Amino acid sequence: MSFYFILELLGFLPPSDNEMEDIICHLEHWISRLEGVLHLEKEITASGGKIFATSGKKTNFHATLEKCKEAGGSIATPRNSEENDAILFFVKSFNTYAYLGIKESLIPNKFQFLDSTQLSYTNWYLNEPSQKEEEECVEMYTDGTWNDKRCHQNRLIVCQF
Repeated sequence: MSFYFILELLGFLPPSDNEMEDIICHLEHWISRLEGVLHLEKEITASGGKIFATSGKKTNFHATLEKCKEAGGSIATPRNSEENDAILFFVKSFNTYAYLGIKESLIPNKFQFLDSTQLSYTNWYLNEPSQKEEEECVEMYTDGTWNDKRCHQNRLIVCQF
């Protein structure tokens, strides 16, 4: 059953093409204003068609995964330097580290995206990953470089949409 058919059943006439264009224009304007406010409040950044967002709160890696999923997104995962910079904006703004959507694979000291694909972009800090035991997660430092880290420490929640 279509949306328009339901409107007709309820006694409403579907909007004309001009009315629909006006509705869409109004919605686009409203969304643009909301995005502006969120950018101003340092709650979102954008890069490569992705929107990155934070609440400014910190939690462990597994809770970050859940929080991002609950919000309809996923943990921030930079796939190029521009996306890394978009995430770095929050790390610098809040002056704290953030987890990334990268984990150690079944092969020790080999890291991959959470969807099990190989890393096509990296930004490791000097001598990282360090090959220490139980450092399965990846965090971003305040200079934008990465470090392998244990997953239980609290880091800034940054999600992507």
